[in-house]
Amino acid sequence: MVPPGKKPAGETSNSNKKCKRYFNEHWKEEFTWLEFDYERKLMFCIECRQALVKNKHGKAENAFTVGTDNFQRHALLRHVTSGAHRQALAVNREQLAFESRVHPELRSVLKVEVNPAKVAVLTTVYWMAKEDIPGEKCSSLLDLQKFNLCQALLASEHSEFYHPGSAREMQAAIAKVLHNEDRHRIKASPFVGLVVDETVDVLEQRSLAVFTTTVSPCSGQTSATFLGSFELPSGGASTVAGKVAEVMRSFGIPTMKLTWLRADSASLVAERLSGAGAALTSLCPLLMEMHCLSHGSSLLPADSIGSIEYLQKYETTVDAVYRLYSSFRGERNGLQELQSVLDLCEIDLGSPRAIHWTSIFPAVEAIDSSWPTLVLLLESEAERSPVAHGLCEELKKFQFVAFTKILLDVLPIFQKLRRFFQIEDFDLSILKPIVSATATTLQAQKSTSGQNLQEFLNEMNEHPRDDREGESRLYYKGVELANCSKVHLKHFERLKESYLESVRGNLLDRFPSSILEAISSFSAIFNPKCYPQSLEDIGSYGVSELNFLLQAYSRVVVSERALSDFPLFKRIVFSLSQLSFKDLCVKLVYSSSEMHELFPDFAVLAAIALALPLGSVLAEKISRGRELLQRSRTHRGKDEGLSDLMKIAIDGPASSEFDFALAIEYYESTREPGFIVAQVK
Repeated sequence: MVPPGKKPAGETSNSNKKCKRYFNEHWKEEFTWLEFDYERKLMFCIECRQALVKNKHGKAENAFTVGTDNFQRHALLRHVTSGAHRQALAVNREQLAFESRVHPELRSVLKVEVNPAKVAVLTTVYWMAKEDIPGEKCSSLLDLQKFNLCQALLASEHSEFYHPGSAREMQAAIAKVLHNEDRHRIKASPFVGLVVDETVDVLEQRSLAVFTTTVSPCSGQTSATFLGSFELPSGGASTVAGKVAEVMRSFGIPTMKLTWLRADSASLVAERLSGAGAALTSLCPLLMEMHCLSHGSSLLPADSIGSIEYLQKYETTVDAVYRLYSSFRGERNGLQELQSVLDLCEIDLGSPRAIHWTSIFPAVEAIDSSWPTLVLLLESEAERSPVAHGLCEELKKFQFVAFTKILLDVLPIFQKLRRFFQIEDFDLSILKPIVSATATTLQAQKSTSGQNLQEFLNEMNEHPRDDREGESRLYYKGVELANCSKVHLKHFERLKESYLESVRGNLLDRFPSSILEAISSFSAIFNPKCYPQSLEDIGSYGVSELNFLLQAYSRVVVSERALSDFPLFKRIVFSLSQLSFKDLCVKLVYSSSEMHELFPDFAVLAAIALALPLGSVLAEKISRGRELLQRSRTHRGKDEGLSDLMKIAIDGPASSEFDFALAIEYYESTREPGFIVAQVK
């Protein structure tokens, strides 16, 4: 039987052997020297065939020069580490060097000689970027290494090009090496996911930080990489969509490969995102967009905050409290918790970015627990400080305390959602239930108060007023609350309903039913733990979910074949109950696996699922990117080299794993007179 999607054994297999094996086209992506002769049905090594190096027996022929049908990956691994292959590479390099002297036009394809001193300088620049060391420290670090007798820097001079003032250009060359790897990774990946995060610097200039998720067909493993920070002109959805499309062209991302678009930033408000998503969907037919919740991002877009009258007032009050406290650092022992929040949540009060206090649970929690102490301290300073007097009056209002309690009921719910997007081996099956349960809880709290608000209402003490018959004073923790009339209480009820409905609506906007249905369907098909417990019950299992996916991705799958394969696929998945969702998808995407060959359509769907931009690695890189942007732009302002520096810091491997020889080649090519003249023109 010929596996689906494969040619008959006699065409590309070692058909004369008992166990038939097939040549895998993806091997050519991993082993660039590999070629396949489709007429003779043999694979060979270009480098060895060109060099024809004689072995210890005096023969220049080997399996990879005459051609072999041993279609096994470990045969390729043995060859690439063999002495004959390494010697062939050296011979070809020497031949190319000789030809370049005769034909100068070939010099650009040669690797430069790796001078240890040059590597030492570039290694220093690389390490500084990884450790976020300011560029002006480069000279002193090189001097320190010479003082410590670094032989590479002492033994020889390292060219006039290699001096601390050129650190920026060296970083650009290093980033180019990393970005070339990104392009190869994107080219090999069956599908790609994008994450966009809008940021603002101290000059109020906006930029778009872009990350990508890819899948390796050679291993099935996923990668998350930073593509860069790109300046964003003023404008609406078309500006965001245009910039994303520009980045896609720059990195060679085909429109048919882009399957997911995720946005975390609070500044990418709902109407801009939906507009950007709609514009990109017209270009990328497989695209689905989702707007996750990240740490510190607002639960509501800017227009919703403006439409809820009190919300902006509350955030302004909390912001003023934290700023007033920070100006008295160390002198308010009773408010240490507020300072701890600034440190714990890494809140920079000097940052130009808006701080969404109503979305930061520890900040609201600290305001609640410190409220009595805050009121007493502000009362003591009220006579000397108009600011303290105004804050004290605001904090004593019933509405402030009650709204704080609403936030204490709402924010922990969204913390669970945020954690979901940071789990590496995520269980997609729980996303739809969590979103549904969250929306139901928010709806219920509109009519029935949450736990914290109810406890607050129960703990208030009521005392009749002597001056106004029929009215009472309300006390909470020994403090008399202001604005407690029936009119104020009715106004608060409207505020509560309006806020909860806006948060609920924004949640459902972030996760539309189509996205939840797609993710739920992926989980039903590829998560063995979601399958029925009995083999007898899997007959009709997953049919509707598979039909949904086949319709959504009809451009890249063969529906009839997938439906025909589904019964056997389910029986095999049932027997693999020990695997997780990700493990099964990796097994399907891995191009050398039997499941990949048997179920080509399910392999395609598994690759789409793996490209979903979720997980702890991606979350850490996004967080690292924001940290670098905030720190660098606070100290440096606009910096054209910031994106390169961020690339190295976020994605740069260990120094021992980086190709400094290639970085030197890129760097020196930019310093050549011909290149400089071309740049000037």
